[in-house]
Amino acid sequence: MSTMTPQPVYRMMTSLTLRARTLAVAVTMTTALAAGSTLAHAQLETVEPVGEVSLVLGNAYIEHADGRRSAAVPGSIIVASDRIHTAANGHVHIRFVDQALVSVRPDSRLEIVRYDYNPDQPASSSIKLNLEEGVTRSISGHGATAARERFRLNTPIAAIGVRGTDFVVNASSVAVRAQVNEGTIVMAPFSADCTADAFGPCLANAVELTGTSMQMLELDGSTTAPQIMPATVEREPGMMREEVSQAIAASEANADDKTAGTEVYLENVTSQRVKQEVANVAKPTTPPVTPPVTPPTVADTNFTPAVAIATEQLKQNNLIWGRYGSGKGDLERITAPFELAQEGRDWMVGLGEYRLFRDSNGRDRVDAGLGPVSFELSSAQAYYNSGTGIVAMAVTGGKFDIDFNTRQFSTELNMKHSLTGSVDFVANGLISETGIFHNRTGPEPATMAGAVSLDGKEASYFFEQQLQTGGIHGLTLWNKR
Repeated sequence: MSTMTPQPVYRMMTSLTLRARTLAVAVTMTTALAAGSTLAHAQLETVEPVGEVSLVLGNAYIEHADGRRSAAVPGSIIVASDRIHTAANGHVHIRFVDQALVSVRPDSRLEIVRYDYNPDQPASSSIKLNLEEGVTRSISGHGATAARERFRLNTPIAAIGVRGTDFVVNASSVAVRAQVNEGTIVMAPFSADCTADAFGPCLANAVELTGTSMQMLELDGSTTAPQIMPATVEREPGMMREEVSQAIAASEANADDKTAGTEVYLENVTSQRVKQEVANVAKPTTPPVTPPVTPPTVADTNFTPAVAIATEQLKQNNLIWGRYGSGKGDLERITAPFELAQEGRDWMVGLGEYRLFRDSNGRDRVDAGLGPVSFELSSAQAYYNSGTGIVAMAVTGGKFDIDFNTRQFSTELNMKHSLTGSVDFVANGLISETGIFHNRTGPEPATMAGAVSLDGKEASYFFEQQLQTGGIHGLTLWNKR
């Protein structure tokens, strides 16, 4: 049992409540009537709500068209031309009138350029978002689904269209990358044939990516078209669909029953600068900055491997973790220098300063007929980051099962530290034909991804989980039982 205190509770407000709508229209009409009916009509059109903030963590604000700024809070009305700004600890969820869901992650700026949706004629919708910087996740609503050729997410250097989907975009002024959880996206660089003021996906130098590929698209100044790359998971729990669906269900229940509970447990979100993330993906020539390391105490290392696995021994594995620079120094147990790990191997997944490589021997599909396989934990390294330093955690056990027939997996990892008590990481999800897997949803705010050897005898993944204070992360190696 964990000794941690319960997660903070945030109260969700009903979506686009009648009271909020009435207040927005009433304020507009009061101002407009003083200037005449023509002005009133224009203002009423301007303030037509297109969405509502359903969740706020940390600090965030809304910048309005006239330059005013207001704090983003659950229940804040969103209109076209609003910009959502999140601070280093900020995180905002927006539910739009067509049931679309958008997550604006830390250190991000998202503009709602246009959001025209008519529930009676959804095919005539026109939707445009502009991610000026940072990370956003978008789950398409009825508008984007019905009018795919009229949906656009712009970034500083590329346009993204959808085929009805759930995707994550990380953008800066020099690079853009995107991953797909469900459906398909189309990314293209801006050009004379692909302008920012247009709608829908572009065709010139465009590349399509589907969620089943478990890869990502990346575009930077060194290429003329997006490149398909191995997947890297954003440093943010993959909880949006699960948490927001709970919030929506609670809100809808509350609309009919004013006494119904609408409390949902939500996690704290750690942040990482977008530009640092982009640099990590581009295989940096200099090692990234690592937070200060605090040596573990003897009591906390009783369950961890007594000694680090030698690099030569690691190289005998089919799967091997490579690290940039020295990583976490003496706390590294199962990683090898990047140059050694990548020799003769293919990059599969990565997070921060780590990359997982596999010796695929020229193939890219898992062997047929493997069926259900259970793995035992071979070795692991786990850490707790309180924000002021990193300490090693004891890994006390775990289990990992893959059913190659149904392409599903489930795993559990048990950890312990005097600062956190016992912590269990739990995840499940899908595995692709190429042997790459990651969690899509889960009961805890957690992220993980990994790969199996093509013969199904080895498996490995990284994991991350946010706690009420700080977070845990680490790497694992597994062998077939």
